[in-house]
Amino acid sequence: MNIIIHPTYFPNVAHFAAIVQAEKVTFEMDDNYQKQTYRNRTYIYGANGKLQLSIPIIHSQKVRQKYRDIKIYNSENWQAIHWKSIETAYRTSPFFEFYEDDFQPLFSKKADFLLEFNMTCFNVVLDCLQLEISSTKTDKFQKIVADKTDFRHLANARKEQSWTLDAYTQVFSNKHGFLNNLSILDLLFNEGPNTLNYLESQNLNF
Repeated sequence: MNIIIHPTYFPNVAHFAAIVQAEKVTFEMDDNYQKQTYRNRTYIYGANGKLQLSIPIIHSQKVRQKYRDIKIYNSENWQAIHWKSIETAYRTSPFFEFYEDDFQPLFSKKADFLLEFNMTCFNVVLDCLQLEISSTKTDKFQKIVADKTDFRHLANARKEQSWTLDAYTQVFSNKHGFLNNLSILDLLFNEGPNTLNYLESQNLNF
């Protein structure tokens, strides 16, 4: 299966399941930026339930802006806030300390462009999974892609999706139950080396 997909901020579990099960991945690099998508947000499991982490961006007066041209608004100390939130959420998870040193540098070095930062985060996750993928990048936008399975809709965060994923043990599941389709960070910190097996076993019914 060849797929086309958007690079997003620490992609959700469904997003990563599609990538892991694909023979070849094409990243959409030439689309227009859209608000209220996973391009600049991800969800983790905090002590009070589902917690959104959003990267602030610099808004342009232009009606349309290419995703690759979107700059991060670094006047806010968002990186320190995100890392503190991740630490607080997962410090007691089984594998946080195992991966901590891989992720912490992402939040201590200034990032300028959203798409570039998302790809950097994605590659760190691949390293943690010890996963190599066959991938390419688009050089022009096509609304309809005939030769690939189109998973670009997985970047849409504007409505809750009913994608059903297998439950796994989460840090605060005894308080709020299983929260479906959070960031890949949630799966990785809770399942560790089993993450890849989990992703390979999911039904791509989305």
